[in-house]
Parts: sequence; structure tokens; C-alpha cells
Amino acid sequence: MTDLLLKNVRPLGGAAVDVLVQDGRISQLGANQQAPAGVAQEDGQGALLLPGLVEGHTHLDKTTWGDAWYVNNVGSALTDRIDNERQWRAKTGHDARTHAKALALAFLKEGATCIRTHVDVDTDAGLKHLEGVNAVRDELADRMRIQTVAFPQSGLLKRSGTAELLDQALASGADVLGGLDPSAIDRDPARSLDVLFDLANKHSKPVDIHLHEPGDLGAFSMDLILDRTEALGMQGKVTISHAFCLGALETPRLNGLLERLAHLRVGILTTAPASRPVPSVRACRDAGVTIFSGNDGVRDTWTPYGDPDLLMRARLVGLRNDFRRDSELAWALACVTGAAAKACGFTDYGLHVGARADLVLVDASCVAEAVAQHRPKTLVVAAGRVVARNGAAV
Repeated sequence: MTDLLLKNVRPLGGAAVDVLVQDGRISQLGANQQAPAGVAQEDGQGALLLPGLVEGHTHLDKTTWGDAWYVNNVGSALTDRIDNERQWRAKTGHDARTHAKALALAFLKEGATCIRTHVDVDTDAGLKHLEGVNAVRDELADRMRIQTVAFPQSGLLKRSGTAELLDQALASGADVLGGLDPSAIDRDPARSLDVLFDLANKHSKPVDIHLHEPGDLGAFSMDLILDRTEALGMQGKVTISHAFCLGALETPRLNGLLERLAHLRVGILTTAPASRPVPSVRACRDAGVTIFSGNDGVRDTWTPYGDPDLLMRARLVGLRNDFRRDSELAWALACVTGAAAKACGFTDYGLHVGARADLVLVDASCVAEAVAQHRPKTLVVAAGRVVARNGAAV
């Protein structure tokens, strides 16, 4: 059932309205709407109305969600975590499809109706993990939108044959091409990025590159990414995830990169970790750069943290950026709503006539309270269908 009349709700904390949903989309929005015959009604009781939440960067294929606790004794280097995970998945036969579905449904119950997930492609597992997550994407398409990123977690050049696997991944249905630290991991940034962008250009796919590289090294790689974005006319089709270097540069160098990022419409993804320098949400917004957020891993061999409640992620963004004013907390919410939808390319999004009816009701007086305090979600609607009520899946 994708027709619904949602009465007495306050979009983003504004005046109360009714929302009429027909064929899974918002058809009318205003006071005193009447339901056509046979259309179900829900009384929102004055709750805060948010658009469906957007998980802009996670790894559904990696999660141990639903399994016993993973005991983590892994070394602290990035390569330690990469090698450990690859070996552990091969040893245990970790099933990406089963775990990805479990976590995707947990996200949905918490109001996330759009997800961009990076999925490992490497010469050990081939396309196995991607095929599993693509199957989940297709299975849940009537309720949520999932983008899969073919991601060379073990490096692009380090393992011969990875580029060919990425080529196959894009040809077989991956939505986005991923990349990883062209200097620190591949040790040949120009060639690494040339191969990556050539593949993206061949398949007309957007790019989302993990860039953990710090300081000047990260800035160097970022400039190379921006050079290729401009040369291939890929404005608006590139995301740089993490971008820790933006949190540790001198002001002139930072401002120069922010200007280029804005000009080329390159999005920045931040998980707002406490342990690393991070891009400033305020500085990015002031420069006109789209910055958004996501969990990264959720309970996997890399990290015990992460939570499918994206209002928690928005809260962490606010804390990391020292947001205290209500207007600033609205910026944190945008990182998991409108800004994330824009950066990932989820169209027909929002609280307006014609938008896909992905709606979340929160028992909160305003956006700032919803972000800063743990307030219950009373209803989640996905494409016009009620999928969760008072924290329980329907």
C-alpha cells in the first residue's frame, strides 16, 4: 500500500500540515487535506517530520550485524586491518548478502531510506561480496534505495587483476566506482588515478575515493583527483570520502582546495571521527562545498562502533564540529538528509510535492532537539509504505 494521508505533522519543525501520499510520492502538502476513498490515515499528533535519512558512506558487506561479538585484536595500521579482514572473511566464509540485508533492514527501521555502501572487490573474493549486496539492493528496492560502490579495499595497483575486476563490477551493475589512497597504498598516485578515472569514464559512472592520507600528502593526492575531475568533465560526479587532510592544512592551502572542490562540485564525506583531523563542516559550507556524513563501518572487523540510527551520526557531527546553536544543529541534520542525497545523487528527495514519500516522524519539538537528544521515531514511511512504528519494524 503506497497511498497514505499523514495528518498533523510539522515539516522540519514548521507549522502543522497534512501530507497526502499517492503512488509512493507526496501529492499534496498543506492544511486540512482530505483522503480519497480507501486511503489509510495516520495521525502524526504534531510530531516533527523529517525526510528519509541518508546513509552516505557505509560498508554493508563487512558487517557482523546479527552475529556473535567479534573480538578485535587487530593491529592499528590501515594495512593491518585490510589484511586481517580479507583473511578473516575467507576463513569464516562470511556471507555478505545475509549480513548486508540484516543491517540494511536495521537502517530502514531507524528511518534510513537511502544508502551508499562500499563493497570490497579484490583478487581473493572477486565479485562475490558485490553480487551479494547487489542482490540485497534489488530485493529491497521497493522500500529503500541502495547504491553499491565497487571498492578496491586492498588497493588498485597492489594486486594484479584488480582493475579488471572493477571493470567487470561496473559492467555487471555496480552503481559507483570506488578508490583508495593512491599515494599511501598504491605508491603510484598518477597511474592509480589514471586507471581509476579511465574506468569511470569508460562506464560513465561516478567516483567515490577513500582518502585517508594526512596533511600535505593528502592535499597532493586531492589535487590529482581534482585535475582528473576537471579534465574528464566529471563535475558533480566525484566524492572524496574522509578527506582527513582538510582538517590539518594551513589556511591558504586549505582555502585553495576548498575553492577547487566547490568549483568542480566535488562532495566531501566525513564520518566526524574523534581520533583524526576532519574537514570542518562550517568551512566547507562557507566555501560552497557539499559535505555530508555516514557511519563508515558498523560493527565489523575494523570497528565495534557504528549505529543504524543516523540521528546519532548527525549528533556526532555536531559534537565534532562544536555545534551548539539550533541553526548549526540543522547543518548536522543536513549531513544525513539533503546534503547526502545531493552528493550521492538520490533524486526526487525531500519534503515537497512530487518527492518520493520517504518520511520520518520524530517525537521532538524541533530539528535541534531531534539531533541533540535521543528522541523516539514514531513512524517511518518508505516510498509511501509504513515500514516501522515506535521503533519496531512493520
